Amino acid sequence: MTRTALVTGASSGLGAEFARQLAARGADVVLVARDRDALAQVADGIRAASGSRVEILPADLLDDDDLAAVEARLAEGVDVLVNNAGFGLDLAFEKNAVVDEVRHLRLHVEVALRLTHAALPAMLERGSGRIVNVASVAGFVPRGTYGAAKGWLISFSRWANVTYAPRGVTVTAVCPGFVHTNFHERLGLPPGEEGVAPGLWLDAGTVVREGLRDAARGRAVSIPSLRYTLLVAASRILPDGVVVRAASRGR
Repeated sequence: MTRTALVTGASSGLGAEFARQLAARGADVVLVARDRDALAQVADGIRAASGSRVEILPADLLDDDDLAAVEARLAEGVDVLVNNAGFGLDLAFEKNAVVDEVRHLRLHVEVALRLTHAALPAMLERGSGRIVNVASVAGFVPRGTYGAAKGWLISFSRWANVTYAPRGVTVTAVCPGFVHTNFHERLGLPPGEEGVAPGLWLDAGTVVREGLRDAARGRAVSIPSLRYTLLVAASRILPDGVVVRAASRGR
């Protein structure tokens, strides 16, 4: 039976890559993002490459009615949910507009919580399903409100995986480091001006491939690449002051 995967933030970056790789594995995909035209381009590419059925669901997940529509689609039943939608803010919390910080928190935490809650009943009734929450290695270190939000997502995923895996539903937090996508461009940083050492960049295809592999193995946390696994391990034993200064490099 063909599986169905719903991916948020699917118009570009990691979201589009998740959709492509899931389709290549035989899944039909539901693409969710605000930009209908961008979703259509991704959908055309997936159909041409894999022949999978692609459904477009344009939605602003911070709009109550749009979010409700996505929740309703999940309640109909999907096999895989990828909570990927998100955006970044300047690390200078005191300079950011509080309304932007609240929107940031809602998208990374509340929206992921609500979509997971919407998808779970059908998955549990069927006795199978996978939920992938795209977090970040920032969730393991003190790094502004982005790291704090991703830390919540990691903790939630670890708890949910222990709770629901025995009933057939696994939950995995995929935690990449810096990835070559348009994420930093949306922060107004052209390529080469992100302040990130070349050796810390990851390829989107590799991140998604390793994340899906770990999700298939039922792991609660996936940290793509050995270099970031080692950096996270080091952050757990170093003083907060050292970790915060190191994590503040790059955007």
